[in-house]
Amino acid sequence: MSRNQASDVARTEGVFAISVAANMVSMEIANLRVYERRGLVQPDRTAGGSRLYSSDDITRLHRIRELLAAGLNLAGVGRVLVLEERVRTLEARLADQQGEPLADG
Repeated sequence: MSRNQASDVARTEGVFAISVAANMVSMEIANLRVYERRGLVQPDRTAGGSRLYSSDDITRLHRIRELLAAGLNLAGVGRVLVLEERVRTLEARLADQQGEPLADG
């Protein structure tokens, strides 16, 4: 496994219990459960069913808090998160394409 792959795993692997995650983002545990039910965050689960939040999940929860503070409701937050992910995907594709020579057509 390369160093970048190890870094990606460390960032996306669930390691924080729900109580720790809630404390890290200054939210109530109940809110994190609601956000999961609404599909805004998808923490890993232990074999026993406990939620485990990754560093990426914590970042996403901070973003959710920012959007809620800006006045969006949960449906709006969900839509913004989807659109932000789409922009990241399209930017990555564009960056890949810019590194390739243009095809003659």
